[in-house]
Amino acid sequence: MRMEGRASEQGRMYQAGRDLTVHETVLSALRPVEQVAAPPRTVNLPGHAGLFVGRANELAELDAVLQTGGEVVVAAVHGLGGVGKSTLAVSYARAQARRRNPVWWITADSPTAVQAGLAALTVALQPELTAALPLEALAEWACGWLAAHDGWLLVLDDVTDPADVTPLLGRTLAGQVLVTSRLGQGWHRLSAHVVRLDVLSEAEAVDLVTQITSGLSPAADAGAHEPEGLEGMRELVRELGCLPLAIEQAGAYLHQVRLSPRAYLDLLVERPAVMYGRAARGSDAERTIARIWRLTLDRLTDTPLAGQLLRILAWYGAEPIPRTLLDGLDTDAADVQHALGELAAYNMITLDSEHIVVHRLVQAVARTPDPDDPHRQTADIDNARDQATRLIGDAIPESALNPEDWPTWRTLLPHITALTDHASPGTDAVATARLLNQTGVFLDNQGATADAIRCLDRARTAYERVLGADHPETLLSRNNLAAAYDSAGDLRRAIPLYEATIADRERVLGADHPFTLISRNNLASAYESAGDLGRAIPLYQATLADRERVLGADHPDTLSSRNNLAYAYESAGDLRRAIPLYEATLADRERVLGADHPSTLASRNNLASAYDSAGDPGRAIPLFEATLADCERVLGADHPSTLASRNNLASAYDSAGDPGRAIPLFEATLADCERVLGADHPFTLSARNNLAAAYDSTGDLGRAIPLFEETLADRERVLGADHPDTLTSRSNLASAYESAGDLGRAIPLFVATIADRERVLGTDHPDTLTSRNNLAYAYWTAGDLDRAIPLYEETLADRERVLGTDHPDTLTSRNNLAYAYWTMGDLDRAIPLYEETLADRERMLGTDHPDTLTSRNNLAYAYWATGDLGRAIPLYEATLTACERVLGIDHPTTHVVRADLLQATQRRDGQ
Repeated sequence: MRMEGRASEQGRMYQAGRDLTVHETVLSALRPVEQVAAPPRTVNLPGHAGLFVGRANELAELDAVLQTGGEVVVAAVHGLGGVGKSTLAVSYARAQARRRNPVWWITADSPTAVQAGLAALTVALQPELTAALPLEALAEWACGWLAAHDGWLLVLDDVTDPADVTPLLGRTLAGQVLVTSRLGQGWHRLSAHVVRLDVLSEAEAVDLVTQITSGLSPAADAGAHEPEGLEGMRELVRELGCLPLAIEQAGAYLHQVRLSPRAYLDLLVERPAVMYGRAARGSDAERTIARIWRLTLDRLTDTPLAGQLLRILAWYGAEPIPRTLLDGLDTDAADVQHALGELAAYNMITLDSEHIVVHRLVQAVARTPDPDDPHRQTADIDNARDQATRLIGDAIPESALNPEDWPTWRTLLPHITALTDHASPGTDAVATARLLNQTGVFLDNQGATADAIRCLDRARTAYERVLGADHPETLLSRNNLAAAYDSAGDLRRAIPLYEATIADRERVLGADHPFTLISRNNLASAYESAGDLGRAIPLYQATLADRERVLGADHPDTLSSRNNLAYAYESAGDLRRAIPLYEATLADRERVLGADHPSTLASRNNLASAYDSAGDPGRAIPLFEATLADCERVLGADHPSTLASRNNLASAYDSAGDPGRAIPLFEATLADCERVLGADHPFTLSARNNLAAAYDSTGDLGRAIPLFEETLADRERVLGADHPDTLTSRSNLASAYESAGDLGRAIPLFVATIADRERVLGTDHPDTLTSRNNLAYAYWTAGDLDRAIPLYEETLADRERVLGTDHPDTLTSRNNLAYAYWTMGDLDRAIPLYEETLADRERMLGTDHPDTLTSRNNLAYAYWATGDLGRAIPLYEATLTACERVLGIDHPTTHVVRADLLQATQRRDGQ
């Protein structure tokens, strides 16, 4: 006899049940990282790092540290900004390029920059991926390659916080890493050898400026300038604090404009730069660079556009800035290129054919007002910020959802982040709000919900301040913010915001405006996520009726409403209404949108899922297989919808009792998700959970439990401790402990999960009720019927009240309570409850549903236990016939029924 111990929440079926967000990508097939060798001389060191003097001791120290073998070795070089950390790193890395490969340089001043640099390494190792993978997947692939190969050197330049690189350096790597940073603390946590880099000695500084002014630059005319006496050079380097960056810029200025050191010193005295920005650190390095920046631009007065360009570029990130960003300036293109060339000649920027790089300190000074500096007037800097916002706003793709545009988004994202980080929210204009809104939608679709919420909340605030609370764009930003909260599982904030947005849209735009109808659809979806089907279904029904009336029966939004309503019916266990509506929606989408439209493919997937829920593998599996083939053909093998189809097909195989096909497909899907989406993407984490559940269902707890534990840890780190998916992982892990007989860990974890779900989701949420059911089962397993039965009774009453008497979870609770009564010998209550449950399952799920077949077997067993073989054996025989026909002769349930029938017949025959 088999008891349904808990309502399964482990193997999740992914359906396009809502029309909130959709994203796509197309990839080429990849080789395993172990099989990808680095092309010869894979080196991306900066093309120009300035002259190099001194530092012999530091180079020797680095060489001694980084030449050790074994696991990854990390050396961290720290010091003041401009002290020459990067120059030292370039010099060392160039020497290593003769014996190491690759030698890879990453500007690592933010987590985003680290990801971008790792992604660029992936593209260098496999160029065919250049416009295919999402940023996270590109970076994750590089990490895998670094773990599988040795003999490489990775330079992480300008790290702001060790925490930004800890996720990378905390992994198992096999090469050498050189880190540069202003920060001198915290590196011991990474077991790094720390090298403190001080300013140059006076002699070294004089040597450096002398070499530069002697004409070593390619632009110099031999013998055109001879440096003046040593004393003048010494005075100059002292004034500059022997800071290499300041000395290099000063030397380049002296060489190009043919000034003497004393003349340069006179200018510094006459025009001292104010301390750079109250909001910044204001170090000597920044103050010195500010002086040099002003003097340099004084010499570019015949190119006034140079200062304007530098002020605009100052608002972007330290990562390479696409030169095409400046195409939108209302200035002659030739003048722009000339001004860039002049700035490059003074080493204020670095140019290549496609990108502009500006040092972060130069940027910091350029965007900091100084009333005494004509190049840094407040009005000019504010105007530059507005221009920078307009330029990048014009450059972002029109859609945040089109995978073909994702490479552009990934290139621009670090600069959008820098711009919005540096600009005060109080200065946000409509253009800023639009930029933040679109960026938030992109981030939400990429699974970066925390960053999305920050962008969208700031966009809403700006819109309300500038346009007013009732402006359509303000209302749009509120809807998008609510959607981001919904994505993050924060329904306590999502639902009230959706409700308020609907009320405002109805008042401002009218009840029938398409945007108002979108808000209603989204609110219904949030109600459904919260398990409040009592409000979700009527709202879906009303929205569908309004869309049919306003937009027409064949409008894509109307078809989405039909799909969503069918999904809600399925969530409520009402397959009698869900399946026909899915079938009708699929037919309409095929007719209106075409057989290969992504929405049509989603409808096929949803219908197959409903067939699977109905226990009809004969229709579910062929439709899943056909849908997967179509997704691979139309969308590509690595599209997220294709990955979802693979996951769903694996789940259908698992439901049909075919682990031989289910588990390998789950494993392949997980590997593809990790490669395409990245190890931390929410869908990847769900695929990992599903694979663990499949291992659990086959009794392979040795693989299931560690994978459940890993998934829980990752979800806590990525999604947060209170995210619904995190709570599901806790529940699943508790169930696995219980399956392993480890009730000492299972029961406390079940209890804690119930408390968390009640606090986060509410006492009546379906997941909370499932946790109660599972805890009752654990008590039953432990033989504690005094706690199990009251909890089963309470859960059944709550499910009848919240979900309805006919919901599948309610029927499961009845079955479980009946079994608990049978266990304690109370057949007078067990048998009537079994009979009632069977009748309800036949009526709601159909006579051939797997749950119905289980109910028949349970009732037959109860008859057998009372000695009523006259009713038990015929019921066993009918159940076995149905199981063999519906599930197959080798399905686990079929084996259970066959064994129970044999036991009953042997008892009847006196054996």
